[in-house]
Amino acid sequence: MAEQYYAKKKYNYAQQLYEDVMPYFRGGPEFEDIYYKYAYCAYYQKDYLNAENLFKTFLEIYPNSPRAEEVDYMRSYSFYRQSPKPELDQTNTIKTIGMMQTFINTHPGSPRNKEATEIIDISRHKLEIKDASSAHLYYDLGQYRAAAVTYTSVLNNYPESNKAEEYKLMVIKSYFRYAELSVEEKKARTFRKVIEEGNDFKDRFPQSPVIKEVQDYINQSQNNLKIYTNEFVKKTT
Repeated sequence: MAEQYYAKKKYNYAQQLYEDVMPYFRGGPEFEDIYYKYAYCAYYQKDYLNAENLFKTFLEIYPNSPRAEEVDYMRSYSFYRQSPKPELDQTNTIKTIGMMQTFINTHPGSPRNKEATEIIDISRHKLEIKDASSAHLYYDLGQYRAAAVTYTSVLNNYPESNKAEEYKLMVIKSYFRYAELSVEEKKARTFRKVIEEGNDFKDRFPQSPVIKEVQDYINQSQNNLKIYTNEFVKKTT
């Protein structure tokens, strides 16, 4: 009856019956197939947390099974299916990346590696969105130094992003706003940071459509730097 329910995709009924009969087949030749389908019953019912655990146990019991590669992949894929929207906690997304990479390394010739690589890229993009959102939030809240540091971190972590220029520009804008609001003794140092980041932008993105805007920030920072430097000299002489 369990097999019939499984074939008819009535996984809830199949799961209950597999659970009832497993003790009688444990250690026998039929147990591998029963446990394999039992794990899939959880997966097909979208109980991904339990499915991941069952796939893991299958690999521990049958590490040399012809199904081991498939089950190893499904264990990683179960983590991926638990990955939430970017604004939520991304623990399972991070685990997905690590486990998919481990799968690729463990099964270098697997036809599933193409999909595993695609899932890694999707997961990294999700992490990028979350990190960038944190930087945007800091900027919107007026916490400009935190925004600059976070945008820099996003850029360093995702250098191939198609938003790399945007992140770098936001680093410059954040430091510029921070310089404007800084106490007198910090203004000169922070405006120098704007100039440094602006010149780095021009080196990295010489054909950028926002290069003029970047140059404007450099020019304003240079002018402000002269003003605060002259004022500092007057006060100390």
